Amino acid sequence: MLKVDCVKKALRHEQDSHVPYAINLTGQGYDIYGDRLLETYASGQIMKDYRDGIFSKAQAVSLAIGNHMLYVYAPWWNWSQLPPCFAEPDTPDVLPDTIGTGSYEAFFNQVKYIKEHYDVYVLVAVWGSHWEKAYFSRGIENFLFDLAGSPEWAQAVLDLIIRKNLVMLENILTCPHLDGILLGSDWGTQNSLIFSPECFRQMIKPGEKQEYDLIKKYKKDVFVHSCGNVTAIMADLVELGVDGLNPVQPECMDLAYLKENFGESLAFFGGISTQRTLPYGTPDDVAAETEAVIRLMSQNGGYITSPSQEIQDDVPYENLIALIETAKKWS
Repeated sequence: MLKVDCVKKALRHEQDSHVPYAINLTGQGYDIYGDRLLETYASGQIMKDYRDGIFSKAQAVSLAIGNHMLYVYAPWWNWSQLPPCFAEPDTPDVLPDTIGTGSYEAFFNQVKYIKEHYDVYVLVAVWGSHWEKAYFSRGIENFLFDLAGSPEWAQAVLDLIIRKNLVMLENILTCPHLDGILLGSDWGTQNSLIFSPECFRQMIKPGEKQEYDLIKKYKKDVFVHSCGNVTAIMADLVELGVDGLNPVQPECMDLAYLKENFGESLAFFGGISTQRTLPYGTPDDVAAETEAVIRLMSQNGGYITSPSQEIQDDVPYENLIALIETAKKWS
């Protein structure tokens, strides 16, 4: 079975003996382990394309270890020349300026080449897309204050972000070689949402809906990345039409509860502990947990094997290999 089809079957919640996987590392993780992983797993074609600058080391490693999904990065935008008042506790009386980044031509060419030469589900990853983008302008404490003390200004910033995002997304979505979009915006803490569910529904959810509806209009899959415990808004994500949720931290949320209550509507992408087992367990522990999570979460489809965060430099190399090899066995 093609890897793209394997991912799509999982997203359609179709039971299959092949469970897709996507194991990614942090920048430090690639610095420490990237070359060893390429030496162990990379084909000659991958190494040639990497040396020719077709894709980054992270993308080369992803392809080399056999990931079913590949992160690609599209042109996007940032805040520009934020004035000093944005770092102060008092809410500013102006909105921030923005500036675009990246090349559409380079992005379209890269994605076309990848699709023509590799069997992989292409997922555009946009980190810090909405809520995080807002507090990047002010700092998280200041923007939380704005949500409570100056909600009109905070909403104006959030609306500005969505207007910019929709323009960028529509440009990206015209690329025929994409399979899905992942929008990252960490809404959770270790124990609960960082704001109230009511705040999410009033100030953040409407903008998210505009983004997801646009992605669906182009018949692409919608993935959401949110660290932490987002149990309180799981029903909202289902209502919004999210296809896949990442990274699903088992230290924050009960995997069995998620699968039982939302597994018919949401696919889960993550779930293997990066706070306990991967950094502190043995390779046998990692293999056992990986198998247990796959057995639980892949019932009736709806699961992509992955750690609950990108692999950091505190994970022993032997544990990383145990994760990769166990994921391969189930794929």
